[in-house]
Amino acid sequence: MKSLLTLALFLISFLIYSQTERGAHPSNDSLNQVVKDSISAAKKTNKTEFRGEVRSFYMQTINEESLKDDYALAVGAGLGVLTKSIYGFRFGMSGFFMYNALSSNIDKVDPQTNQPNRYEVGLFDLENPSQKTNLYRLENLFVSYTRSKSSITFGRMVLNTPFLNPQEGRMRPTMAEGVWINIAESTKFQFQGGWIQGIGARSTMHWYSVKNSIGLYPSGVNTDGSKSNYFHSLNSAGMAIANITFKPNSKLIFNLWDGYIDNIVNTAMIEINHTGFTNSPYNFYQSLLFLHQNAINAGGNENQRLTYINRGAQSNVISAQVGLKNKKFNTSLNYTHITGDGRYLMPREWGREVFYTFLPRERNEGFGNVHAFVLKTAFKTSNSNLKLGLGYGYYHLPDVKDYRLNKYAMPSYQQLNLDAAYVFNGFFKSLTLKTILLYKLQEGEDYGNLKVIYNKVNMFHLNVIIDYSF
Repeated sequence: MKSLLTLALFLISFLIYSQTERGAHPSNDSLNQVVKDSISAAKKTNKTEFRGEVRSFYMQTINEESLKDDYALAVGAGLGVLTKSIYGFRFGMSGFFMYNALSSNIDKVDPQTNQPNRYEVGLFDLENPSQKTNLYRLENLFVSYTRSKSSITFGRMVLNTPFLNPQEGRMRPTMAEGVWINIAESTKFQFQGGWIQGIGARSTMHWYSVKNSIGLYPSGVNTDGSKSNYFHSLNSAGMAIANITFKPNSKLIFNLWDGYIDNIVNTAMIEINHTGFTNSPYNFYQSLLFLHQNAINAGGNENQRLTYINRGAQSNVISAQVGLKNKKFNTSLNYTHITGDGRYLMPREWGREVFYTFLPRERNEGFGNVHAFVLKTAFKTSNSNLKLGLGYGYYHLPDVKDYRLNKYAMPSYQQLNLDAAYVFNGFFKSLTLKTILLYKLQEGEDYGNLKVIYNKVNMFHLNVIIDYSF
């Protein structure tokens, strides 16, 4: 019955999208799209810009049998400003407030497993899940200087990197505080990078030092099976990120990344993207990514029960993608293998993982010896304002009792995602509706432990998001 209710909600949302007025795509700039990426923002036309955003996010999770179900509706609004350039300098700031309009008891644990809510609570403040009002955060606050095609930015901003990114799957994105440099004078070589000293983690209302932002989310277990206790136990001065992009021609791009979390872990990555058939209506593309990660010193704490990554630990990941696209559709086949050398680790508070097999609402961070296979397709209907997407993934993970390679006791699973997005025009220009419906099916052994099931597998999950920017 509960499953039918979820499907009905999805179909209602879909019908709303399909019956709306046809027309061309309007501008889709939301508040954070205008002022979040200060590097791009600094290159806009030389005038002061004001932007606002109103956002609502309904989320519902239906677990199997008698396990606790939850739902929540968050609503909020924000304002932002980006000043005109004065001798190359621009100032940007924004803030957002929200409140819990409607929800189940998301601050209560499931009585059978004693586990907390995993999804809906993330719409608000993880540190105070019972708080329903007075939820606000100062977000962007930066000064940017641009000269020619390069810029430098100081302050609080949104960055999009493999290690730190917005992942706007909740009400507010993850943000960074520090200094960021972008050098783009050459058409073939570009550099970006900087030093990060603070994190505005999504699903929280506060800013934290880099070290104290790690562990805000559930932290799983150590490699020996004991509970991880690294929250507020790590020693780190901050994080350095660097990227070099090389474009030898219009079809080939090399990206080199390095993310160095002082005294904790270093992650190096190379990505190669190639596109062919440029004179054809179809574009065949291929991408390959290799990532290597290793602990720095003791991984954050000399006491290995309080550290983020064990001394001497490492992980290696290869991810590949082949796809075909044109103006109407984009279909890709994707594969990721995390080797058995160790767990791939990246703080979940800092955004989504970069692998091609990523599907919204789950990730493979915290695991080793993973084989993931994903088929994705997205297409526009004859009504060009409507976009539809389908994603199917099979994720083979280590056994839930293999603590060395399975940090969160997650069993192997299958995942099916259906999504739709409609951008209005005319009177409702800048109004966007989005929905995601997913189902996750258990594949691995659970040993009769419902903690392995609750909010992880054998569950439906629904998102309905409404955004209006002005």
